[in-house]
Amino acid sequence: MMSVVTDSPVHSSSSDDFIAFLDAALDANSPDASSDKEDGNQDEFESVRIKRRKFESVEETEGSTSEGTKERNLEASVEVDVCTHPGSFGHMCIRCGQKLDGDSGVTFGYIHKGLRLQDEEISRLRDTDMKNLLLRKKLNLVLDLDHTLLNSTHLVHLSSEELHLHTQTDSLGDVSKGSLFKLEHMHMMTKLRPFVRTFLKEANEMFEMYIYTMGDRPYALEMAKLLDPQGEYFNAKVISRDDGTQKHQKGLDVVLGQDSAVLILDDTEHQFGFNCKSLAELKSDEDETDGALSKILKVLKQVHCTFFDKLQDDLVVRDVRQVLSSLRSEVLNGCVIVFSRIFHGALPALRKMAEQMGATCLTELEPSVTHVVATDAGTEKSRWAVKENKFLVHPRWIEAANYFWQKQPEENFFLKKK
Repeated sequence: MMSVVTDSPVHSSSSDDFIAFLDAALDANSPDASSDKEDGNQDEFESVRIKRRKFESVEETEGSTSEGTKERNLEASVEVDVCTHPGSFGHMCIRCGQKLDGDSGVTFGYIHKGLRLQDEEISRLRDTDMKNLLLRKKLNLVLDLDHTLLNSTHLVHLSSEELHLHTQTDSLGDVSKGSLFKLEHMHMMTKLRPFVRTFLKEANEMFEMYIYTMGDRPYALEMAKLLDPQGEYFNAKVISRDDGTQKHQKGLDVVLGQDSAVLILDDTEHQFGFNCKSLAELKSDEDETDGALSKILKVLKQVHCTFFDKLQDDLVVRDVRQVLSSLRSEVLNGCVIVFSRIFHGALPALRKMAEQMGATCLTELEPSVTHVVATDAGTEKSRWAVKENKFLVHPRWIEAANYFWQKQPEENFFLKKK
């Protein structure tokens, strides 16, 4: 077992230290380093990284050792550890510098172009990351960009009702003071969501944060500059679709954190019945203190507090997924739901969502029912709900509760007769 301090290229829970390690060890800040430079790096690795263990010589007594025995002792006095090649950088082992064939391992190009790590090394680094996170009382938080932290659109896609935005953009000279930016070189306009800077500042105290977007890498880096101009939050932890191992799909295999300590904040397809026009077209915006990010920050604080301060078991065996599941089960706790005339394909997902939030779902009406969830106010079950003074709500009531991690006012989702 290697020492974390002396042998691990990652000395904190941040992948930024890995960059420093590679730059120092390989002297290769440029991803296009020449083959001569690689040869020089290989010599350096061979002289510095190959470990040798010397055995103490047994003190010779006069006449007790033959020349042949001396030769054998000399051959055995040095033993070379065989490198397991935990990863590669530009087809060169990151530990011993040996040239390697093939492209085995998982690519971590967002940390350093050309970096690949083997499963055993990834596991070791994740264990190291976990220990350091817990010491600093932090967890990992993976953040989506679009519809989560910001919204972007190509300039040509602005509707006639959104053209007024051209005259309201903020300066790119100091992005920390603005929220609406026109990126001419990308033919794009980006709007940061209200509360996002406060969200990032407070979340940074509890989490090591990653950006993970299905946008390409140039877009991801530009957005990171708008959100984090001083490089305080993300730095090298910006993952794009170009860095993933699965096409058109995000995966935690490229995140150097244990699954038991990773939270993911992503957007949702559902709009919960809100006006389909954009906020820009309505010349409106989310509420700074009561918007989605403000609500989610409260949930994250609750998760962090529960994980570190309320659980009784050993810290190293705690799992943030269980904490999340427990908190979610409180959202609709006490609600007894019956569904009526829900599209067959949507019903299983809605039922599962409601049950995960602590609701009890029944198939038949009975006095304990508190909510009838329907799309038609004229069904028998819907009429019963009105007669018995029960809540009659649209399915979006469940979806909104799931999105905000909070039971929503039923009056905002009442189902009325057409």
